[in-house]
Amino acid sequence: MNTVNEPRKAQVPAQLSRPRGALLSNWVAKLRILLVAVLLCAYFQILNHDFLLSNASLVNLSQFIAPVAIIAFGEIMLMISGDIDLSAGMVFAFAPFMMVFTNDAGAPMWLAVIAGLVAAAIIGFVNGAVTVFLRLPSFVTTLGTLFLINGITLTVSRGTPAQTPGSPTFAAFMGSWGYSEIIWTAVLAFVIHVLLRHTRWGLHTQAAGANALGASEAGIRVNRLRLGNFLLAAVLAGFTGMLEGFRITSIDPQAGGNQIMFLAVAAAVIGGTPLTGGSGTIVGGLIGAAVLGILNDGFTLIGINAFTFNIILGAAILAAMIFNIHVGRIRRKGAR
Repeated sequence: MNTVNEPRKAQVPAQLSRPRGALLSNWVAKLRILLVAVLLCAYFQILNHDFLLSNASLVNLSQFIAPVAIIAFGEIMLMISGDIDLSAGMVFAFAPFMMVFTNDAGAPMWLAVIAGLVAAAIIGFVNGAVTVFLRLPSFVTTLGTLFLINGITLTVSRGTPAQTPGSPTFAAFMGSWGYSEIIWTAVLAFVIHVLLRHTRWGLHTQAAGANALGASEAGIRVNRLRLGNFLLAAVLAGFTGMLEGFRITSIDPQAGGNQIMFLAVAAAVIGGTPLTGGSGTIVGGLIGAAVLGILNDGFTLIGINAFTFNIILGAAILAAMIFNIHVGRIRRKGAR
């Protein structure tokens, strides 16, 4: 038995190690998206000199980018492994109410935050367990939990907003200070980037997304990876909802929703993560969220109709997907 299993285990590092050409192409893709963001900044700055020079404009920009980016980080991990979470926007609204109820029951604020994260993690576990063990497509599973969680949130809250608890200092740390959300975003981007690029979990996630059967035969626990990434995506969505609750000083049962989930997926796609799985970058998702924020804020400042944002967003997603598909084909042909 050992002589049969040992060669398979020995193949894992070789499968997970990426050639220099792939690494170079990933960096080129990031630089290309970053260049687009810089050019957009320059364009809007020329049209409106307050775009980057006004503190209020920078705060608004950072507060748009932060929640989209954080949720995108979880979606990227799922998309790399070949899954997606459509319920993230509803977890965004559900977790803060669990935090409020725990605090109203007499728990300290730090414990209430943990309770909200645990509630989000339970939803992620359900999503992952149904998808992995019952073998349902993640699209179907999370579409069902999307409506389920939304109904639970509206029922528990009776459709009325709640005031965000906690002291002013705690609230400022969690999101009410203008730049606190973007600081959280930067910290989480670094942590999850390290998780994806420099840990066995992240490398195995990429291998499983590229070839689940091959990864399983090489000894990688694919089901555990997928389940863990569902947990991570849900916790990040719930944490983002709490940050936004502290920022706006109230918690709305209708907050987030499908809009923020689709923006997060759009940021991931624009940042170079294909829906087919196997590859993706956290930095790319962050830059993708920045591009969306720059477009949204820039259009607002120069007075362009908000509907135009959706037109350009749709075109950007289509262009990014077409580009990613063709680049993937070129890489596969070059590898043969």
